[in-house]
Amino acid sequence: MTQPNKPSAPGHDHAMMRQIVVETLGNPDVMQLRRVPKPEPGEGQVRVKVKAAGINFADVLAVKGQYLTPTKLPLVPGGEFAGCIDALGPGVEGFELSQQVAVLSGQGALSEYAIVPVRAIIPVPGGLSAPEAAAFPISYLTAYISLVTLGRAQAGETVLVQGAAGALGGALIQVARALELNVVALASTDEKLKIAQGLGAQITLNSERADLVDAVKAANGGEGVNLLVEISGGEMVARSLKMLANRGRMLIVGNASGQSASLEPTALMKKNISVIGVWLTSMLGESGLFQEALAFFGPHVAAGKIRPQVGPRYPLEHSAQAFQDLIDRKTTGKVIIEPQR
Repeated sequence: MTQPNKPSAPGHDHAMMRQIVVETLGNPDVMQLRRVPKPEPGEGQVRVKVKAAGINFADVLAVKGQYLTPTKLPLVPGGEFAGCIDALGPGVEGFELSQQVAVLSGQGALSEYAIVPVRAIIPVPGGLSAPEAAAFPISYLTAYISLVTLGRAQAGETVLVQGAAGALGGALIQVARALELNVVALASTDEKLKIAQGLGAQITLNSERADLVDAVKAANGGEGVNLLVEISGGEMVARSLKMLANRGRMLIVGNASGQSASLEPTALMKKNISVIGVWLTSMLGESGLFQEALAFFGPHVAAGKIRPQVGPRYPLEHSAQAFQDLIDRKTTGKVIIEPQR
């Protein structure tokens, strides 16, 4: 990753700040660390001092130009972050300086300071640290809409979670247990399976085993699971369908393999299976969704039953390494970048 011409510690020049900029699409090594003027908020905007940015696979895809929406260059990556309000733009009401906030912005997180419209500030449960607050928005809201809003999960049902030690996987396990679901967790190593078990998964299975379909069915009395959150894509989709019980629901949240998948209509018909796409971005404008989710999460966070899982933490200048570690599946929990370090 390209370094700035004159590196300086955060805050050395109060008129300047450090920021990650992408001008050419590609692998993480296209990310450049720059020193740029600190921006001022406009009408209806606030400036946030970014304390922690949560990194997701969607950010990797945006840098590569492979995300669901076209990447506009130049790009400052990072769709979610937490920090404190540093300046208020004209017309902003209901917020104050130094207020701790979380932001779901789609981009702009990998910067010491970020300008955001007030509508991008989202409620998060109280009592969370900045890294925990940065780990909350995308993973936990996606888990909620997957299992509750779209999946219509009922207590006593069984859900299969892929990538169970990752940020979304951990969120899904915690939300599922709060909903009184039974959880079958898949991960690629024993270490990751232990993490899933520690989060509440009752059954853990290595995702690399040859008899995975039979093992998943056996975990629910031979019938298969009621819900399955699919993140792998490619050939795994056909295998996942075989793991579902009658009237099972597959929630497609990702396509980590980057490969296309085909569905056999008769396979859906024979077991009355529903396949549902999940994309948080397209649901952000739905009235009451955040309030409904916060009402669910608040008591569970206060009781200690749900806690965002913070994974490895990196300084801003190591952002490319953070992205590469996520690609290489070396991480567990939410990858966090701390611009103020």
